[in-house]
Amino acid sequence: MDDQNRPMAETIVCSHCGTPSPSGGPPPTWTYSVENGVDRYYCDDCARANIRAIEGRLDAAWW
Repeated sequence: MDDQNRPMAETIVCSHCGTPSPSGGPPPTWTYSVENGVDRYYCDDCARANIRAIEGRLDAAWW
């Protein structure tokens, strides 16, 4: 299969600041969230800055 017919890899970007993932895929240190059925990733800096808001959305079953 040549490069022309190979599907393009999806580049993951931070849903808050738009920083692209350095590896193209989601780094293990980024935060993953599903909001209204949409997958969202947050870089380390944005996740740290907004951790209380992120955790505040968890269902009671998670805590």
